[in-house]
Amino acid sequence: MGLSALTPPTSKDAVHETLLEFHDNRLLIDLCGEFDRNLAQIEHKLDVQIVRRGNMLSVMGTGDGRGKASAVLQELYSKLEAGREIDAGEIDGMIRMGSKDPEGKTLGDQMEMFKRGDIEIKTRKKLVEPRTEAQKAYVANLFKNELAFGIGPAGTGKTYLAVAVGVNMLINGVVDKMILSRPAVEAGERLGFLPGTQDEKVDPYMQPLYDALNDFLPAKQVLKMREEKVIEIAPLAFMRGRTLSRAFVVLDEAQNATTMQMKMFLTRLGEGSRMVITGDRSQVDLPRGVQSGLRDAERILADVKQVSFNYFTSKDVVRHPLVAAIIEAYEADEAQ
Repeated sequence: MGLSALTPPTSKDAVHETLLEFHDNRLLIDLCGEFDRNLAQIEHKLDVQIVRRGNMLSVMGTGDGRGKASAVLQELYSKLEAGREIDAGEIDGMIRMGSKDPEGKTLGDQMEMFKRGDIEIKTRKKLVEPRTEAQKAYVANLFKNELAFGIGPAGTGKTYLAVAVGVNMLINGVVDKMILSRPAVEAGERLGFLPGTQDEKVDPYMQPLYDALNDFLPAKQVLKMREEKVIEIAPLAFMRGRTLSRAFVVLDEAQNATTMQMKMFLTRLGEGSRMVITGDRSQVDLPRGVQSGLRDAERILADVKQVSFNYFTSKDVVRHPLVAAIIEAYEADEAQ
């Protein structure tokens, strides 16, 4: 991959052209996306024009937009060279992170970190890379601490990354089993009595955890591990009375746990185990007047060593780009 500026910039507001050369046409096709949708996304977000010329991309725009678009294209291509896949969320995340992270690292510096494999999670089906600085710090704490909290809005990868780290530790023999749990609390609706067996009743509440697992392990392997109790998915109420040893334990939607439930769950931690608590304080579905156990845990455990708290914002959203805009709009309304 080569880079050359056809016209030297004279003003940051002047429109100039940067020419990027990519040596593998197959990867270039993936970089552009179906019907050039990836290029269109970058054009729209950064107010540039990108034209393909053989194995080259011409990026035209002002200095700031053109430079950022060129950096994003080069990093995306480097990921394709490393065998990674890219999607709209990946592109949007790179654009929103800007050309520098909070510590002053350029996109090129971040790519060097990625190539060294400093922060990556290997699972059976894919290699997972945290995209934002908050996610990188979160993943680092998941490996480092026995108890970690991930708190922030939907779509920031709290549960997804936690399950990925759990699968990594499971397949590498760091733990013997995974236990995934969440409170069986209805999100503002009353569904009444559900038919079926116990598993059939609670499965709808656990579906997000199944989705994450199936992203990292073959479906047959997930089924076998569940049959052998190597992987357990159960409501929070089922944790009472247990001691969870050599297990990677995730409590999802923890904002819907009461103070007593949270204390009960945290005290299940056994020898050789890791525990991750994830939640979104803006989506509490507990009855009016019932205090969220997540808020209490933040206050009570703030000064306890080997307990980490990682916080996410709308800038860390890695779902559809519109999700970040929706979260920001709600946050702005609540602030008024």
